[in-house]
Amino acid sequence: MLEIPCPWCGPRDESEFAYGGEAHLNRPDPETASDREWAAYLYYRDNKAGVHAERWHHTHGCRRWFNAVRDTVTYRFHSVYTMDDEQPAEIDQ
Repeated sequence: MLEIPCPWCGPRDESEFAYGGEAHLNRPDPETASDREWAAYLYYRDNKAGVHAERWHHTHGCRRWFNAVRDTVTYRFHSVYTMDDEQPAEIDQ
């Protein structure tokens, strides 16, 4: 069973959380974005093996969103941080 460290509640069982997708996506400007840019924003995501920034929601706990840096191969959580915090440098972009 996977244990996820919530920044507010501490370590909890994965059954309390919902995955929210890739973190730190920049929404294009609706006035100037092309169809290609919108398609990239809506449908294309990194699917890499290794360290990855993602969003999580503590659905059955504090109900807050947060970001996490997780290795998609080992499932190990390297760090968690609030939505207002900067992206950690440990992520290889």
